[in-house]
Amino acid sequence: MTMPRSLTILLLSLSFAAAAADEAPILPSVSSRSYQADDQRPAGLPDDATLEASGARIGQVMFRNLELFDVGGRDQDSVLFRLGNRLHIKTRDATIANQLLFREGDPYNASAIAESARILRSRRYLRDAFIRPVAYRDNFVDLEVTTQDVWSFNPGLSFGRSGGKNSTGFELEELNLFGLGSRLGIGFKSDADRDSTTIKFRDPQLGSSWWDLLTEYSDNSDGRLAELSLIRPFYSLDSRWAAGIELRDELRVDSRYDLGEKIDQYETQARMASAHWGHSKGLRDGWARRYSFGATVDDHEFADAPGLAATRLLPGNRRLVYPWVAAEWVQDRFATARNRDQIDRIEDYSLGWNLRAQLGYASTGFGSDRNAVVLNGSASTGYELTSRQSVLLSAEATGRMEEGSLANGLLGAEARYYFRQSPRRLLFMGLTATAGSNLDTDAQILLGGDSGLRGYPLRYQSGTGRWMFTAEQRMFSNWFPFQLFNVGGAVFFDMGESFGRRPLSTEPQGVLKDVGVGLRLGNGRSGQGNLVHIDVAFPLDGDSSIRGMQVVVETKQRF
Repeated sequence: MTMPRSLTILLLSLSFAAAAADEAPILPSVSSRSYQADDQRPAGLPDDATLEASGARIGQVMFRNLELFDVGGRDQDSVLFRLGNRLHIKTRDATIANQLLFREGDPYNASAIAESARILRSRRYLRDAFIRPVAYRDNFVDLEVTTQDVWSFNPGLSFGRSGGKNSTGFELEELNLFGLGSRLGIGFKSDADRDSTTIKFRDPQLGSSWWDLLTEYSDNSDGRLAELSLIRPFYSLDSRWAAGIELRDELRVDSRYDLGEKIDQYETQARMASAHWGHSKGLRDGWARRYSFGATVDDHEFADAPGLAATRLLPGNRRLVYPWVAAEWVQDRFATARNRDQIDRIEDYSLGWNLRAQLGYASTGFGSDRNAVVLNGSASTGYELTSRQSVLLSAEATGRMEEGSLANGLLGAEARYYFRQSPRRLLFMGLTATAGSNLDTDAQILLGGDSGLRGYPLRYQSGTGRWMFTAEQRMFSNWFPFQLFNVGGAVFFDMGESFGRRPLSTEPQGVLKDVGVGLRLGNGRSGQGNLVHIDVAFPLDGDSSIRGMQVVVETKQRF
């Protein structure tokens, strides 16, 4: 398939527009001059190494929570913005203070201060956050914690389209209930799999602690979902212990896909219960080493779906009850950037090693339906190749050893490459691969419009493995319409292949490719915090049933 002439003209126009934008002075958008000037260390104040070597301690900690709209300052003075400030409940100082890894009188620790800022920036109800020393006297350092809220109440409709299928929804959600950082929501969603009515509550710092409480219940067209978890994570590199319990009960109808169409359906009853406890000596020589043990019950029962045709290939029931041990190593090596995977927001990413290995043993003596060694491992790291180039690498492996052979083995890997061409232009390339071995009958490795191959129907091909490559020329503008949305764009090329044949699926069609352009809308004012993707993709391969153009509308965490 040849590229349409109109698309060729559009690609060239975007490239010339991006080049012209680079010739102009690079100015931040109206709203996000925010901290580039304000987060500088005052002149004459010693650097972090000097303060730590001198045994300096933290003096006064001051909080500066900026208004949602800086009326008359960074934002224009308007009735809408003033009304927004009056209606919005700001995050309480105590909520911010509870997430800091230091207190007044503690020794000055630059790593703990930087990590505290990363924790705050990870909260969806905060647009941005930074912590800086503002004064030094008598060996005490005063700190200022600056944050800015977003609009955390989300009422409204949602719409998405991917792989030729639509999804719609309506929800009422508050991400920062009474300024305490809790989340409460109720909503309805309809997509290619099911219709769901969901109520959800989460308090990530229950009772001003580090305990994270999550409860969720969904009444679905094909079943239900009930989930409860209470977890105290390793919330920082220097945290010394973790613990938690998780419970999940779900009844659903699962579908097998081929060429974007459902070819088989069956009912799945999935129950999971897990408890764990972990210990660490904290951050030592730039590393956090953590050791955990726990026990998990993982129960899957399968049956013909009520009201549907008899299942052509029904998976066998599976019950695993096993204790496990795990070890984790995390390196304290982080960096920040703007205009990378978000538009005009500070992004934190790790350049250090993060390694985890878990080993469990399921036995009929514990209540399992088989004897198996349960394996799980992951690794990730990053490298700054030059001042303008970086790469992030990750891999994950799971599986079970049963009777001397590997069952449901999965190996996945990903590489993400970034080349900074200018403050507002970036070339991104990503490569992902997944390979399976002796997969369970209910396991599917799918490739299509909902897994990154934007020019094709969702779940277009199924196999025992897949790989996919994406190249994107990203443009980040300083256009800020209505002072509500940051605007960006992308020209992209996707290429992928599914390999190995799964039961009931057709033969893989070889390498599939598409090309297209996309608009990106970053909502820095709302707690949704995601990027709206509006893509037009043109498939270059595939069978004759595929439409010559796919329109993809979806919300993602990254560009």
